[in-house]
Amino acid sequence: MPSSSRFALILFASLLGATACNAKASPAAVFPAPVQDAGRATAPGHETAVVSGGCFWGIQAVFQHVKGVISATSGYSGGSAKTAQYETVSTGETGHAESVQIVYDPSQITYGELLRVFFSVAHDPTQLNAQGPDEGTQYRSSIFYSTDEQKSIAQAYIAQLDKAQIFRRPIVTQVVPLQAFYPAEAYHQNYAALHPNQPYIMFNDAPKVEHLRQEYPDIYTGK
Repeated sequence: MPSSSRFALILFASLLGATACNAKASPAAVFPAPVQDAGRATAPGHETAVVSGGCFWGIQAVFQHVKGVISATSGYSGGSAKTAQYETVSTGETGHAESVQIVYDPSQITYGELLRVFFSVAHDPTQLNAQGPDEGTQYRSSIFYSTDEQKSIAQAYIAQLDKAQIFRRPIVTQVVPLQAFYPAEAYHQNYAALHPNQPYIMFNDAPKVEHLRQEYPDIYTGK
């Protein structure tokens, strides 16, 4: 997301249409469900997924509206604990990506279904080290897996989407092991919900949530 010194430039870019409203899938493409996925659990529980794809405000906002998601927390993954602060991460030199930790009930939604939302609604997985008006390695598209099953599902889904040419360009999403997740500062949490009239949120993040509502009404929750 923008720092105060970059806000005017990013807002101008947003107004010109350089936003990260949704992934740039081919117009005629029907976004497929993953062929390989974890089975739906038979009893309620808690499992965790960690992803990154641009400003964490928008990723968090999307998954907070997904049925079966218990919590979505903005934070940092990919670097060390000592550099997991916003101002330091914003230099693009820490190895961190602005990430979101998603805690979900696997009896209500599967890991693959979360990835479907991630690729089709939450961000554009064909942008390298950037997302809409935001640029830098901290905005890279990544899936941080914590189990071999998550790794296999993520890699298989990327291959499936590329083979089907769902996007006009190749997917650049990294699939990497999760070393740690560090929650972001309190003022970043629930940012889109708390600041709905901020121009950056209006142009970049609110359309993602609306896209979720339109494309996946069966899993959209207005909470």
